[in-house]
Amino acid sequence: MGKVNIIFYGGVNEIGGNKILIEDGGSRILLDFGMSFHLRGKYYSAPFLAPKSEKSLLEFGIIPNLKGLYRFDESSPEIDCIFLSHSHMDHSAYISLIKKDIPVYCGETTAKILRALNEVRIHGFEYAINHIDFKPFRTGDRIKVGSFEVEPIHVDHSVPGSYGFIIHTSSGTIVYTGDFRRHGLRPELTEDFIIRAAEEKPEAIICEGTNLTNVEVSDERRVRSVVDSLIKETSGLFLANFSYTDIDRLRSFYWAAVKNSRRLTITLRQAYLLYSLSGDPKLELPRIDDENILIFRKMKKRYSPWEKTVMDSGEVIDSKAASKIQEEIVLVTSFYDLEELIEINPKPGSCFVLSASEPFNEEMEIDFEKLINWLEHYGLPQYHVHVSGHIAPLQLRNTLKTIKPKRIFPVHSDRPHLLSRFIKDLAGRVEVPERYRKYTV
Repeated sequence: MGKVNIIFYGGVNEIGGNKILIEDGGSRILLDFGMSFHLRGKYYSAPFLAPKSEKSLLEFGIIPNLKGLYRFDESSPEIDCIFLSHSHMDHSAYISLIKKDIPVYCGETTAKILRALNEVRIHGFEYAINHIDFKPFRTGDRIKVGSFEVEPIHVDHSVPGSYGFIIHTSSGTIVYTGDFRRHGLRPELTEDFIIRAAEEKPEAIICEGTNLTNVEVSDERRVRSVVDSLIKETSGLFLANFSYTDIDRLRSFYWAAVKNSRRLTITLRQAYLLYSLSGDPKLELPRIDDENILIFRKMKKRYSPWEKTVMDSGEVIDSKAASKIQEEIVLVTSFYDLEELIEINPKPGSCFVLSASEPFNEEMEIDFEKLINWLEHYGLPQYHVHVSGHIAPLQLRNTLKTIKPKRIFPVHSDRPHLLSRFIKDLAGRVEVPERYRKYTV
């Protein structure tokens, strides 16, 4: 049995920003390499105060000082590779900074999503990933990297292509949950992961602990049913917002819209992601040229190539056209499309449904009060209909009881001490990790 070290560079005492290094002899791998919205927000506020270079991020400890990892560092890499659990920015964003010869392992769907997001974002040094060498995997693969052998196993989360990892080392097995849940539409995916993790009798588990306060007891079927009933009662425009990478939510709103003889109307950005994922039959997505799908475009002088691709692939409407058919559509927009309401001018009897975390999720930066002001101006009451992408506390406790790890490291949580007390009677020793501290397994 050798010595294996775990160092937490992110995801400690915060939701997101996961960056976890595991060392086994001369082999070193990173589990996720995400943006810490909390830490970045302490020093920067888009768009007027933004980092100019990687040096800015290093200065404030927003990214770790790891030799040879970044494109601006001419030293040889001391990291063998990065394993991404899923595509959310708090787990994946800063792969944009790494050298092109460092491979990034991820699910095939994750690679598709990240490539699509790379097209639709305004390119800056924090997001450009054209140079990344993606190594796609699927459940059942066993990936050998130096002293490590890594098994990716699918889990259910609020974005498709999410995985946990069973990591075989010279000191035994380490389990990493990534972000996961047992109350989504595909709980069997998470159950596969839990069963496999329990079989390994792991030395340690690195588990998420996002949901600990104000936990919502709901599931996607409940969301679908509630949205259906709300659309039935709405006489005017039905306006909604949800994360454009939440494919379960897209399917739910599509189903509810069609059931009520309305057409789901989505942004160019969401339409491009739908276009990019349309070849995967497992996702069971509507086609972009489906007769029940409309593509909403904001009027402007120039459109980028990806926008033109979308507009050539389906039926497009603008705010003037949307205003005329308010009773016939479910309009899904982002907070950055609120200006379009001036032209649409929602009729009395319209409403707004926020179907993301309240007041914002890990990938949104918005002054929530501004949203409320817009809704008040146009007489739009707000409903909140959502189901979390993260495991609930009692289900997490039962998961840990099943897996029986010897040590438990809670991450991706702003209340890790609450979690540690909640599970302190379990067999495994709970250790709330400290940033930069080395833990030997």
